[in-house]
Amino acid sequence: MLALKQEQLFDEIDILPIDLKTKIVDKILASITPTNTSIDALWIEEVNKRKTDIETNKVSLIDGDEVFKKISQRLNS
Repeated sequence: MLALKQEQLFDEIDILPIDLKTKIVDKILASITPTNTSIDALWIEEVNKRKTDIETNKVSLIDGDEVFKKISQRLNS
């Protein structure tokens, strides 16, 4: 009986619009791993610091392809 109800639920989900499906996924993920606002605040602080460092040229950016090239060279030598 439970399997039938699950199949009915899955069938209903299949016909939903994508935006509603993504909301359902977000809700399910939030119920599995609830947000931790203190950690989120720390990440926001870190992102803002990195953004400021980039905008003020405190750090220089390296193209991703160049990074992977250097990693590959290190691993192959």
